[in-house]
Amino acid sequence: MKGLPKPPAKAIIYQDDKLYVCLASFPLTRGHTIVAWKDPVADLNLLARSDYEHLMDVVKQARKAIMATLAVEKVYLLYLDEAKHVHWQLVPRYKEQGMMILNHEAEELENFHLAEKIKKNWK
Repeated sequence: MKGLPKPPAKAIIYQDDKLYVCLASFPLTRGHTIVAWKDPVADLNLLARSDYEHLMDVVKQARKAIMATLAVEKVYLLYLDEAKHVHWQLVPRYKEQGMMILNHEAEELENFHLAEKIKKNWK
């Protein structure tokens, strides 16, 4: 995998041969999660249809697990392609709405216990 940093093993929530789901290394909010394609693919449009569908199915599963774990009503899906590597950022919304969530000062994640809690709600 090139382009994205390798997540710590304890941050991994789910993975298969094509992608992984992990807690963000520098979360904007509690539960900020990344769904990343393992192979270097620069843009969503370059994925085969079956791969895109698989990616989005996993995004949906991750979103449901995050919502169940954190009891939030909304998880924003952010696709920012500056890394030139296909990945979604799933950012739980708490009290604020919209783009204001991007104004948070991200700090490096040091406690990974939430990954295990989200795994328990993975269906």
